[in-house]
Amino acid sequence: MADDVLKVEIWSDVICPWCWIGKARFEKALAGFAHADRVEVVHHAFRLAPDANPQDLFESLGAKFGGDAQTARQMVGRVVDAAANEGLTYNPEGTQSGDTIDAHRVIKFAAAQGLGDVALDRLYKAYFTDGIHVVDRVALLDVAAEVGLNRDDVKAMLDSNAYADAVEADQAQAARYGAGGVPFFVIDGKYGISGAQEPALFAQALDQVWAESGRSALKTLQGDGAVCGPDGCAI
Repeated sequence: MADDVLKVEIWSDVICPWCWIGKARFEKALAGFAHADRVEVVHHAFRLAPDANPQDLFESLGAKFGGDAQTARQMVGRVVDAAANEGLTYNPEGTQSGDTIDAHRVIKFAAAQGLGDVALDRLYKAYFTDGIHVVDRVALLDVAAEVGLNRDDVKAMLDSNAYADAVEADQAQAARYGAGGVPFFVIDGKYGISGAQEPALFAQALDQVWAESGRSALKTLQGDGAVCGPDGCAI
C-alpha cells in the first residue's frame, strides 16, 4: 500500500437505489475500521441508462420486467424497506429514470472544488427523497447552487463538453473490472465487491486488505448484495 493509504473506489449512479444504500452500509463499516483515517474514498461514475430519455420510474421498471406500473410499485417496496433500515428515506412516486451523464459531470465539477461528496449525497437525497428529476439541467443547477457551487459556472460547464470524457473513462474502467452493475467497490485494487453488501462484508474486506501487501490481482468477494445494471435493479 503506497504510503499506507488504502484507496477505496466506488462506482455508482445517482438513480440507482442500491447505490445510496450500499454507500451507507460501507460508511458504517468504515466508521468501525481501525485505520479509517488512512482510507481514501474515490467515487466514479456509472450510467445505468446511457442516452435514455426521461421516463417514469414505475413505467420503466414495468417495461423491463414484463409487468405494469402497479406491479413495479410492489417490487420497489423491498428497496424502500432496505433504505429505511439504513436511515434513508425513499419516496419513489413521481421519480423519473434517464441518462445521468449531466449529474455525473456536476459531481466531477464539484469534486474539483472539494465538494464532490457533498454533491453526491445531495443528488441522492434530491432524487430518492425529494423527487427531484436529476436528469433535468435546471434541477441540477438548483442542486449545485445548494451545495455551494456557482450556478453560472455550473451552467457554463454543462453547456460545454467538460468532464464527459472523465465520465466515459469511469464507465470503461468499470467494464475492465467486469462490473456489470452498481454499486461496485474496489478496495486498494485488490478486492472487487459487487452490490449493496452488509457492513460486515465491507469490514472484512477492509481488515483483510489492510493486513495484506504485495498482491495485485483483483479478487471478487462473493455476497448477496443487490445491484442495479443496464437491464434493471435487483428488487
